[in-house]
Amino acid sequence: MVERTDSGAATAAKAGVSRWAWERPGRWVRGRVIAVLALLTALLLAFPGVVPNRPGHLGSLLEAFLPWLGLAVVPLLAAALLRRSATALVSLCLPVAAWAYAFGGLFLAAPEPGERDLVVVQHNVSDVNTDPAGTARILAGAGPDLIALEELVPAALPAYEKALAPDFRFHEVRGTVGIWSKHPLSGTQAVDIKPKGIAEGWSRGLRTVVHTPHGEVAAYVAHLPSIRVGAGGLASSWRDESAHLLGRAVAAETVAKVIVLGDLNSTVDDRGLSPLVSQLNVPERGFAFSFPASFPLARIDQVLARSATVGRIRTLPATGSDHLPITARVTLS
Repeated sequence: MVERTDSGAATAAKAGVSRWAWERPGRWVRGRVIAVLALLTALLLAFPGVVPNRPGHLGSLLEAFLPWLGLAVVPLLAAALLRRSATALVSLCLPVAAWAYAFGGLFLAAPEPGERDLVVVQHNVSDVNTDPAGTARILAGAGPDLIALEELVPAALPAYEKALAPDFRFHEVRGTVGIWSKHPLSGTQAVDIKPKGIAEGWSRGLRTVVHTPHGEVAAYVAHLPSIRVGAGGLASSWRDESAHLLGRAVAAETVAKVIVLGDLNSTVDDRGLSPLVSQLNVPERGFAFSFPASFPLARIDQVLARSATVGRIRTLPATGSDHLPITARVTLS
C-alpha cells in the first residue's frame, strides 16, 4: 500500500518553512464577513447620508451618535485576531481612516486667543435645578462675555439675576430663554420657533444685538423641542420644524456677524438641523459631549456662528442640571 502525502507540504517542510508560513495564503481568505462589516462601518462613517430618514428618522439617529460608531472597530478587531485573518485586519484600516477624517481634527490644538475673541457659555440649566445660584457661579467662573441659558423658570430667575448681576450688567429674558452680557444689548425680541401642534405660550427663542468693542453681533438663544428614541426610531418632527424656523430667522438676519447659542437637542451632524447648521460655522476643536450630565453621550448644546470662527469648545463642571455647561471662544472676522 502506498502512503499518499501532500507534496507541497513535504516540499515546504524540506525547505525549512514553518507550518504557519505554509498556511499563510489561507489567512487572506478567512475573515471576509469581518472585512465586509469593516467596509460597511467605514461607509457609514464617511457617508451617513446614505441611511434614509424614513421610517423612524434612522438617518438622524445615526448622525446624532456618529462618533460612537467608531467603537465598532473594537469587536471587529477582536474577531479578526481570533480568526487570525490578515484580510480582516487590513480592512479595519478603512473605518479607522474614515473616523480620523471625520473627527480627528477635533483633537488638534486650538489657535491662541486673540483680541477679537468673545468667550461664550451655553447651558440648559434645567427647570428642576435646585441650586440656581451655585449654577450661576460656575458659569460666571469661566470668565465669559456672554452667557445663554435655557429652561429658565420664573421661580429660579431672581436667583440667576442676583448671582450674575455683579459681572453682567446687561441681560434679557424671553419666555424660558435668556442672555447675560458684559456688553450692551439692544433690539431684543422673541423669535417664534414654535412648531405647529404645540400649545400657545411656548416661547423658547430670542434675538438681541450685542454691542461688542469689535462691532455689533446678533445673538440668538434657542431651545428646540426635545426628541424621543423609541421602538419606532427617533421622534424628531417638532425639533426639525423648529430648526427650520430658526434657520429662516438667521437667514433673514441683517447684522453680518451672528452667534447662535442653545440647546438644539441634537448634534451638528444631524441632518434635521441642516436648515440652521448649513448657514453657520461649527466648532473646529473639541467634542464637549454635554448630555446627559451623568454620562455624556452627545453634544446637543451648541455654539454656532456666521462671519466668525468657533474655536475649541469644552465642558464646564457639572451643575444641578442634567446637561453640562459648555464654553467656547468665538473669533469675530
